Amino acid sequence: MHIPLGPMIFLILFLVGCGPNSNEEGLNSGQPETTLPSVPNEENQAEDFMQEQTNLKQTDWPMFRLNLAHTAAIGNQEITNEPQLLWKYDTGDVVESSPAIVDGVLFAGTFNQALLALDAATGKEIWRFPVGGLLRASPAVVDGLVYFGADDNRFYAVSAATGEQAWSFDLGPGGEQSSPAINGNRVYFGAFDRNIYALDAINGQEIWRFATGAGILSSPAVSQNLLYIGSIDGSIYALDINTGSLTWEFETAASVFSSPAVAGDTVYIGSDDGFIYALDANDGKQRWRFRTGREVFSSPSIYQGVLYVGAHTGSVYALDAASGELIWETQLSGPVFSSPAVTEESIYIGSSDGKLNALRRDYGQIRWTFQVGDRVWTSPSVDEGIVYFGSHDGHIYAISAKPN
Repeated sequence: MHIPLGPMIFLILFLVGCGPNSNEEGLNSGQPETTLPSVPNEENQAEDFMQEQTNLKQTDWPMFRLNLAHTAAIGNQEITNEPQLLWKYDTGDVVESSPAIVDGVLFAGTFNQALLALDAATGKEIWRFPVGGLLRASPAVVDGLVYFGADDNRFYAVSAATGEQAWSFDLGPGGEQSSPAINGNRVYFGAFDRNIYALDAINGQEIWRFATGAGILSSPAVSQNLLYIGSIDGSIYALDINTGSLTWEFETAASVFSSPAVAGDTVYIGSDDGFIYALDANDGKQRWRFRTGREVFSSPSIYQGVLYVGAHTGSVYALDAASGELIWETQLSGPVFSSPAVTEESIYIGSSDGKLNALRRDYGQIRWTFQVGDRVWTSPSVDEGIVYFGSHDGHIYAISAKPN
């Protein structure tokens, strides 16, 4: 029997301790608070960084939020008209792992205690790798290896071609790990044993670890020589990627499950205190914050100077990345845990009412919705004009545009 994420999170918060009270007096929902001067908005900063950080094809989606900067923007791969189901795969249990797609193969974990490799075109199973616990985090695929953690206190690397184990690494108690980031020959991730890890990507040997005050579900973003990550202890950390030493720490008023996105010299991240933050990437000073009024589990996407993110309010927000000013807000019919995938014209994002939603990027109008059997907490991945996502109904879906 699986334990839904929501109750599990509340249990974890009880065990590890919450941050300070997230309710603040005198703050208006939907208004940014600028505490430092806004920086100029450099066009296509995020896209340039993406190209610098990966030599994979742009059509691949190799890790959570697409790339090391977590921009989750992939250009012109639109489904502007009504979508059609290409295939769905029954995993046998809840799917919260967001899919990675590399070289025509989809990789995703399941609560059915296995990592799956599926043919991205047909949905047919290629191989499965069984583990000793549920698998919630998203895998990362680099240089022929798939990296992921499971709820059995272990982190794995397996062959993308065969599913054969290359190595595994024992963690402390707590089970869950965040989705990993791979940079060069190192793999970075956080774990519920309260540590952030850097391992050798080839042999799994530990390089360094950094202890935080609570478990970690946030996935690290990497830019230049710094790693950025949030923790359930309510802090956002910037660590030196080579040594693991602390560069700066920023405290929010509640737990941080959201994963950071980096564009230029700014880090963007949400918190369960109901705010979206923009922080200076070099020193952690707050540039602005925007109040949603509810928890922000969703991770932001950045494209052409605009930040896109969902919240437990049920809304998807578009904010000016330089100032935090609201551009548009679209209300969906259920809390948004999913993180958006961004293309030239559209925002794709799941919601707790069992829908995958497509919104116009320019002003947020809902283009279409695709209904499935239960909540969509996974973050969609886009590849070759196909949107892939999982659901609590136990299925992985592939949808594309209907022919005219």
